[in-house]
Amino acid sequence: MKIQHKNTQIKFTSKGKSNPLILLHGFLETEEIWRDYQELLSKNRQVITIDLLGHGKTGNISEVHSMESMADAVIEVLDHLKIEKASFAGHSMGGYVIMEILKRYPEKISKIGLINSTPAEDTPEKKENRDRVANLVAKNKSAFVSMAISNLLTAENNKKFKPEIEILKNEAQKMSSESIIAATLGMKNRLDSTEAFEQFEGDKFIVVGKQDPVLDVENTIKLGKKTSAKIIEFPDGHLSFIENRDLLLQFLQSKI
Repeated sequence: MKIQHKNTQIKFTSKGKSNPLILLHGFLETEEIWRDYQELLSKNRQVITIDLLGHGKTGNISEVHSMESMADAVIEVLDHLKIEKASFAGHSMGGYVIMEILKRYPEKISKIGLINSTPAEDTPEKKENRDRVANLVAKNKSAFVSMAISNLLTAENNKKFKPEIEILKNEAQKMSSESIIAATLGMKNRLDSTEAFEQFEGDKFIVVGKQDPVLDVENTIKLGKKTSAKIIEFPDGHLSFIENRDLLLQFLQSKI
């Protein structure tokens, strides 16, 4: 399904009834990463997946896709579906979007699951790296996409999950350079959400991969404890939806 949003359309899929769960994908991903999860989870509840701005079959609205603008697009889908309140789980960048929804539309959220994500803003070093990414994408998008996705998991798991990783890469290669840069700058510019996350009184979880090469696992666990979030530890890297599928499914079924 698609709805009109500003100067583009938002692609989303809704299956099942009652107790809605919103699943948000990460950077360079699409709603398709959740397809198997949606099929299984929607037997007992409504599950909505959304292509975020500039990803999948949702187009661009500006040169920078702020997390606020992505949050607004998600809320547009919820309003279209007449969903007043839902549980949210987001992978990586999807978690950043949830944090903006929490700050802008707190009444919409009943539970939060941050998967390989954090409420914290980028460090100065990470912000510099985002700028380097934007420059690299402008010069050689294809090389960046292949490298970036491979760097999200261990060398062993790159081999173990090669078919799944190839699908991710092929889908990401369909994104325009403008879309990738817009999301990169949006992540760079996002503000810290730790206080809002700490004040959230509903159930909240942070899923971390112990071998995550891009997220500071130790600091994320400390942040989770500081904000009274429940920490769920998985054994592998940044792509828990691939690397630890059964564990993540169990988490979503039992906690979110």
